[in-house]
Amino acid sequence: MTELDIKDLPYGSEFRIPPGFLVTPLARQIAMERRIIMLKEQLAASPSKAAIPTSAPGGGEKKVAIGADHGGYTLKENLKTVLGELGYGVIDCGTNSAESVDYPDFAFAVAQLVADGRAWRGIIIDGAGIGSCMTANKVPGVRASMCYDQATAANSREHNNANVLTLGAGLLGTNLSKQIMKTWLETSFGGERHARRVDKIMEIERRFTK
Repeated sequence: MTELDIKDLPYGSEFRIPPGFLVTPLARQIAMERRIIMLKEQLAASPSKAAIPTSAPGGGEKKVAIGADHGGYTLKENLKTVLGELGYGVIDCGTNSAESVDYPDFAFAVAQLVADGRAWRGIIIDGAGIGSCMTANKVPGVRASMCYDQATAANSREHNNANVLTLGAGLLGTNLSKQIMKTWLETSFGGERHARRVDKIMEIERRFTK
């Protein structure tokens, strides 16, 4: 399934992916930009210890998937509250306690929801934000950015059209994390010359996912 199959679908619509169909990264990108929810008729198994819900409890138009390991658990819970206050639907991929877990499980859960179009954006939190960023960027269609202030948050959206944000709970305070998240969610992609460069990023990815 390519961008040609997606570009004429109504804005904000839902599209069911038949079993066995593969969706190209560019098609996923266009679906996300047009807020088209792509639903697989047969879902892959969930990664260990990481839940991938099929709907957001908040039911908001824009659903944000959020996940964290034990180091980011407390910050995740705080940011979930803020997301609800801002009017976003929240898909919590875990973890659900401060018990030690492995961050790749939760980073993958969030990234998969974004790549599949079941979440508009994704937020992942671990101790430093680095490992989760690396993990998320292994998923085709994901452009994850680790941000540490409002300037990097705005840049990652305006210049790079980032669709996943990673945060380091051990490096950032709660208030700064809230400011970063709000800026990141509200900053639009600049398009134009930036679109050409993002297309080149995605073309590199396509070379290894064919």
